[in-house]
Amino acid sequence: MKRILLAALVLSAAGGTFAQGPGKTAGAVALCDSCGTVQHVTQVKRKGQGGAAGVVGGAVVGGLLGNQIGGGTGKTLATVGGAVAGGYVGNEVQKNVTSKTVWVTRVKMKDGSIRTFEQEARPTWKSGAVVKATDHTLHKF
Repeated sequence: MKRILLAALVLSAAGGTFAQGPGKTAGAVALCDSCGTVQHVTQVKRKGQGGAAGVVGGAVVGGLLGNQIGGGTGKTLATVGGAVAGGYVGNEVQKNVTSKTVWVTRVKMKDGSIRTFEQEARPTWKSGAVVKATDHTLHKF
């Protein structure tokens, strides 16, 4: 009789644990110090980085175009001005070409603080999901 009662008790406790899902217990979320609730997920386009290729390429094109304007000292000033402006524009073009889209997730942590996480891949979680933060990344809980 004691064995049957003990077996029923063990099965009852195991059933309660498995009802939460594999590997999860009723108090797991409450015990996780690095867990939080997703508040918001947005897609953001980030500008890339400029570099020497954009600056030099733009300066050459700008200088050539500036050289076509005026004569004498005006031609020299137009060439220099074109090179400077072209370098700036070339750098900006390179930033746009190397831009990328990232996903920004805003999480309210267990301690009440708000943290923001950024990743290139589309996240699998949505607002209201419980996630665990490790280093600078999030994991679905």
